[in-house]
Amino acid sequence: MRWFRFFRRSRADRELQDEIDSYLAEETAENITRGIKPEEARRQARIKLGNPRRVREKLWQQNTVTFIDNLWRDLRYATRTLRRTPGFSLIAIGVMALCIGATTSLFTVVRSVLLRPLPFRDPGRLVMIYEHFRDPSMNALGFNYNAVAPADYFDWRAQTHGFEDMAAWRYWQFNLTGDRGELPELVSARGGTWNLFPLLGVPAAIGRTFLESEDRVDGTVAMLTWNLYERRFGGDPSIIGRQIHLDGKPYTVVGVLPQWFTYPDAKVQVWVPYASGMPSGTLQHHDFHFTRVVARLRPGVSLASALGQVGAVQYQLHMQNLHAPVAEDVASRTINDDLARDVKKPLLLLMCAVACMLLIGCLNVANLLVARGAARQKEVAIRGALGAQRLTLIRGQLTESLLICLAGGASGVLLSLAATQWLSSAWKDLPSAESIHVDGVVLAFACTVAFSAALLAGLLPAISSTGKAAFCFAPGFIAHHQRKPLSRVTLRKTLLTVEIAVTVVLLIGAGLLLRSFVRLSSTDVGCVTNNVLTLNYNLPPQKYNSKEKVNTFNETLLEKLRTLPGIRAVALGSVLPGEGNGSDVAFTIKEHTQIKSGEALPDALIRLADPGYFSALRIPLLKGRFFTGDDRLDRAKKVVISSLLARQYFPGEYPVGRTIHIPAANDSDYEIVGVVGDTLGQIGQQMLPIIYLPVLDGGFYMGLSLAIRTNSDPLAMSVPVQKQIASLDPELPVFNVQTMQQEIGDSLGNARFSASLVLTFAVLSLLLASVGLYGVLSYLMTQRTTELGIRIALGARRDHVLRLMLFDGLRPAITGLALGAAASTGATQLIRSMLYDTRPLDPAVYVAVTFTLLMVATLACLIPAWRASRLDPMQALRAE
Repeated sequence: MRWFRFFRRSRADRELQDEIDSYLAEETAENITRGIKPEEARRQARIKLGNPRRVREKLWQQNTVTFIDNLWRDLRYATRTLRRTPGFSLIAIGVMALCIGATTSLFTVVRSVLLRPLPFRDPGRLVMIYEHFRDPSMNALGFNYNAVAPADYFDWRAQTHGFEDMAAWRYWQFNLTGDRGELPELVSARGGTWNLFPLLGVPAAIGRTFLESEDRVDGTVAMLTWNLYERRFGGDPSIIGRQIHLDGKPYTVVGVLPQWFTYPDAKVQVWVPYASGMPSGTLQHHDFHFTRVVARLRPGVSLASALGQVGAVQYQLHMQNLHAPVAEDVASRTINDDLARDVKKPLLLLMCAVACMLLIGCLNVANLLVARGAARQKEVAIRGALGAQRLTLIRGQLTESLLICLAGGASGVLLSLAATQWLSSAWKDLPSAESIHVDGVVLAFACTVAFSAALLAGLLPAISSTGKAAFCFAPGFIAHHQRKPLSRVTLRKTLLTVEIAVTVVLLIGAGLLLRSFVRLSSTDVGCVTNNVLTLNYNLPPQKYNSKEKVNTFNETLLEKLRTLPGIRAVALGSVLPGEGNGSDVAFTIKEHTQIKSGEALPDALIRLADPGYFSALRIPLLKGRFFTGDDRLDRAKKVVISSLLARQYFPGEYPVGRTIHIPAANDSDYEIVGVVGDTLGQIGQQMLPIIYLPVLDGGFYMGLSLAIRTNSDPLAMSVPVQKQIASLDPELPVFNVQTMQQEIGDSLGNARFSASLVLTFAVLSLLLASVGLYGVLSYLMTQRTTELGIRIALGARRDHVLRLMLFDGLRPAITGLALGAAASTGATQLIRSMLYDTRPLDPAVYVAVTFTLLMVATLACLIPAWRASRLDPMQALRAE
């Protein structure tokens, strides 16, 4: 009730005043009827009533909530105070808006990508399971989480009971052609087992999901994502039951997935059954790894127990296939972590960087508030002399800090709306980008940050400015403290030192990431990358259903392209350098001794290459020969190997003429005819051994990559090249048309984006620190005006005064630099895994940061130090 009366107290006061006025009027009228003169009648009525102000004050106090009343008073006073100093207010609010806005924007992305559960049924019990080799060198040629072989998945599902169910999916892509005149397009697709959508708890928005009987090699049903349903088919429900052509093969559409379903990423357009279109016998392979397995944990069963059952089955499979690359163990991670695996570390790094920037912003505002407290020293002293308690003064100054941070937070939220939209669109590898938006939770986080920043920025200045001087209103006392404000100066220098130390940590981290990115981007992939146009195409197996047809198309295309003016050379292969590692195969060497029991087979990446592949990309021939036009079809049992494979498996031997057996390549023997230079598959990863097979074999892969070396701008040749492809097959879509340098640059997206953002935060922090340094030295000069005037009057040289003030300002910068460098030796260890060919204690980065900081600090100190050296001693002493 009291809270209710508090908000109605003005109305109650007016009602009481009306009642008092009514009473006085009635009493006055009654006195007049008794024959008393009007003036005397009013006086006697007021005497009879007593003091009405006391009555009103008593009622006002009864209806008052003291805390709210004090807060409202503080807010009004703080608002008036801030309006009187618009320059200070705008600077402080701007700093907090920048810092809180950046923090809110990053939190919005982190929450959507890392913290928000996926919209599946009970997502906390969903995990991804991978194969894991105990030998690090066997982990998918460098990865700890390996795709699963189809036969392993089926054995896991049949022989374990710790999970409610397991489902699987695999990557795919199709040439989608239209029956109604639509242009052909390449669509990203996935093949999912019949139980995938029930396991995830995802119903079809229109139609149905797959049936168990449809998940077979000759299965010809498909489900559309909502994006393709709306974009390609205009949202027409009659698409259910109709046929679409994928790689020239008719598939019947049985369902459309919900609009919110974007798993595993928003690029997926079509789902088909897992087994559909698989080559015969693939489902029985234990050494062909391309499957992703998702499992739902059974209630009451721990993940360790359920995973242990799967691990036991996997170890048995390993023992039964000792000469094949079958892992001994399994590994898992949550479905959320799996989706965010490529961006989790960069996101956490950016969140730490923006938190450092927020801390620097708070320290900067705290420094401004300390200077403001010095300017308001007389005001605080007068309020203290009039009886204001120290807690009241502290609360009032904290209220000012709160208003600054709330205004900055409100502006920061507006900035974060634009920043979040930019982040979600500019960061190409960001999962669930379409679901990133500012909501109530984000606004609550922004408010929490604003309140925390207000406390962090305002508490120490408030305590400092309400010390002993606030309660002694003696001019001599105040003058004494103006001459020797040691505690306030010390506080400002301490805040500045911490600010610079945090800035140094940010600068060193940004420098290491930038140096790592530069080295990544300058990595030699082992072939020419300048003036090279790359593109991909997939020959649909329904149309190109024989080796002769495949070879005819490829050879005709190569001949047409080589005759185009402006083209120097053309290479055709399965995976180009820098495009990724692709698939790997196990092999044996005929001339070597038999593999011992329990010893794994050698493993290497597999590539296809045409006869002109190596010369076009300028991959050097080290031994033997390249492929020729005779290495085709039945005569194509020839391979070229990389130098690394030769060194690893033929040490001290001449490998040309030796024979290797590749079970996955038709279980055939292949003669080594050449050794070529090493090429890098994935930027930032180790060089791996490679086996090249002739592309004129006519099979093995349907997806091919063209590399076209030109005389000038390669993108200028993209249209003529695509016209040549269209002249051979108008329905064949071409995709990923770009230069090789663009392709390599795209693979560095996460490294470039995180390095750029951290560098931006570090530069902004350096700017804030330099402004703080400038402010501190300007304040010191103001406080030491008399001292400097006396020094100059007594004969001190002006260059000596310049050095004195300069060194006084640089002292916190040097201290902060030392503390920041020391802290960085530990902090940079946290980003060790994100660095490429760069040590966390890289001396070049530390030297560059030291030089940059000292240069910026010197420039920030130079202006106030110069003003101090040009001080007129007479004016300084006259002011005293």
